[in-house]
Amino acid sequence: MLDDDGVAETALPLETRADLYRHMRRLRRFDERMTALQRQGRIGFYGAATGQEAPPVAVALAARPSDWLFPALREGGALFVRGLPVATYLAQLLGCARDPMKGRQMPNHVASRSVSVVSWSSAIATQLPQAVGAAMAMRARGGSDAAVAFLGDGATSHPDFHAALNFAGVFRAPALLVCTNNQYALSVPSTRQTASSSFAVKALAYGVNAVRVDGNDALAVFEVARAALERARAGQGATLVECVTYRLGAHSTSDDPSRYQDPAEVEQWQKRDPLERLRRHLVRESRHDPDADQRIDAELDREVDDALGELEHEPAPALETLFEDVYCEPPWHLTEQLARFA
Repeated sequence: MLDDDGVAETALPLETRADLYRHMRRLRRFDERMTALQRQGRIGFYGAATGQEAPPVAVALAARPSDWLFPALREGGALFVRGLPVATYLAQLLGCARDPMKGRQMPNHVASRSVSVVSWSSAIATQLPQAVGAAMAMRARGGSDAAVAFLGDGATSHPDFHAALNFAGVFRAPALLVCTNNQYALSVPSTRQTASSSFAVKALAYGVNAVRVDGNDALAVFEVARAALERARAGQGATLVECVTYRLGAHSTSDDPSRYQDPAEVEQWQKRDPLERLRRHLVRESRHDPDADQRIDAELDREVDDALGELEHEPAPALETLFEDVYCEPPWHLTEQLARFA
């Protein structure tokens, strides 16, 4: 829908296009700040979404606030779209007492019931059957909400991916599975991940709708996600959307992409940067002035600085919270252990 010069054929309201850009720009800046904090030793780990900001932001904007999201590593932008405060996100990265996960997850595994985002695991693809099951539960309760799960291209090689697609196809679950094909599963290129012509085509064998979209075109991702969610709500089953994009940085702060990424390849994808494409479009539509980026960055910087000022002096989660939220009703052995601990 959006060419490299910023020309687009779309009926999407200009306000929505501007919202897409603002959220993507904030995510880009937040990733820069968090990567710097990790290099300073102030947080332990971070995985940036640089170059692939369009899928999490566009899908989150296309979904309803009541649709439950099942993220993977680089979906922080979806939580911000839903209104999660920067301070709450940063508390999880720091693992302090205000961390909604109570220090039980490694950094960048943020979740919050307040924005309908489920906790995820670094064990690849486990969120996919969970999302399909949640979608079935939503339908059983009589609502029209859907479940949205994100996955990387590497997750398609795991059994949970196939179990989720099979179940979704058989039972026509109201689910959207978004495969962010950023060309690498850590250091394994997508060409070594599958012999199929695409990742989207894998859905067809399971009777699931399949769409392949330019993942660096935020407008197209938004429209594809919205249409897929409409099908899900109408009882027309699940959809697997493959967003073809590129990770312009490291897999995480523990990774050195120079060992496996060709600089010429990176240069080619930089020319298709999703932020630059959408910025050029907004400039053409007279919805983006020369100082807009600086204002967005400055606003985000203030939020981060204010949150750091509050949180870096917070204590770690209290040890007795180890016993909370494990079971709905604490069993006898945990009750005994808590008493011994006290």
